[in-house]
Amino acid sequence: MAAITFPTASSSSLSTLRKPFLHSPSLTMPPHLSPPITLPSPQLKTLKKSTFKTLKSSSTPITAPFNLSTPSSFSPSLKYRLGNGETLYGLFLLSFSPTLAEIAGLSGYDFVVVDMEHGHGGTSAALPCLHALAAARTPAILRIPESNATWAKKALDLGPQGIMFPMIEGPKMARKAVSYCRFPPNGVRGSAHTVVRASGYGIDEGYLSNYEDELLIMCQVESEEGVENVKEIAAVDGVDCIQMGPLDLSASLGYLWDPGNKKVREVMRKAEKAVLGTEGGAYLSGFAMPHDGPDDLRRRGYHMVSGAVDVGLFRSAAVEDVRKFKTSLAEGSSDEEEVEGGKESDDDDDDEKYWSE
Repeated sequence: MAAITFPTASSSSLSTLRKPFLHSPSLTMPPHLSPPITLPSPQLKTLKKSTFKTLKSSSTPITAPFNLSTPSSFSPSLKYRLGNGETLYGLFLLSFSPTLAEIAGLSGYDFVVVDMEHGHGGTSAALPCLHALAAARTPAILRIPESNATWAKKALDLGPQGIMFPMIEGPKMARKAVSYCRFPPNGVRGSAHTVVRASGYGIDEGYLSNYEDELLIMCQVESEEGVENVKEIAAVDGVDCIQMGPLDLSASLGYLWDPGNKKVREVMRKAEKAVLGTEGGAYLSGFAMPHDGPDDLRRRGYHMVSGAVDVGLFRSAAVEDVRKFKTSLAEGSSDEEEVEGGKESDDDDDDEKYWSE
């Protein structure tokens, strides 16, 4: 039997084959999944609270393996994008489902917050979600259950691009939160950088030089006391974002069931203006509500907006799916009564037309 041979494609012909796929308007990929980009080697725009200490020239060959613990190897970090004036849109993940995390990343969200405060999972459950998000080149932010050194250490060792500290009520708490994120002598973070995922298990030799510049530190202000001190919190060195918490804030003000209350909205606006008015201070980050949508937040100066929760999205879709089916059952019963009375339904006509064709 004669051997079957296949023609060998040259590099130029392979390039030709690729072009229609990569450049077809109907097959465009989300920006974060397009081919890796290189940051410009000239001067970068100065970031609030931080500047990049090192940046390799775009012509410098990369000899070490990529650090796959964060997507920074593939695209600009969240800090860089904020410093460049972008407004970022994200999702909260409470299900701890790697599948939903991957779908969120592939859908084009700029970031995903894996929520260990209200979600059921801890660091072990968060890790597969970080794997899925890294594969989709989407930055992960970990919201920890409590603002202390132990939770911060375990979260940071997983290698997220950002960390969110809940219930920060004053500048002292904010300074402590920043110290949990930095190694001595600048902080109190426990050091196992030679073996943890954050440093690519020690493969990323530049981790200690760059981690402060790439890590986004977010302090959540969600109480009446926190709002009173928000300007001082936003001015703390190392705090990159103030994350407003409308639900806990409304509860703190005595309106647990009414986050859209006029008094709550007034307090929120006061806090927002204080953050935005802090010179060289933190960015404003928030969560959209039914009475306060993503576009409303963006127009008021928010640079990070979370529009939904994965569990909420699935709940809404599931409830609507069941409602549609139950409605069709009710409508179907009335249609059957009409048919029994001698009147054919439109569906029968459609069926006949379909089969006659």
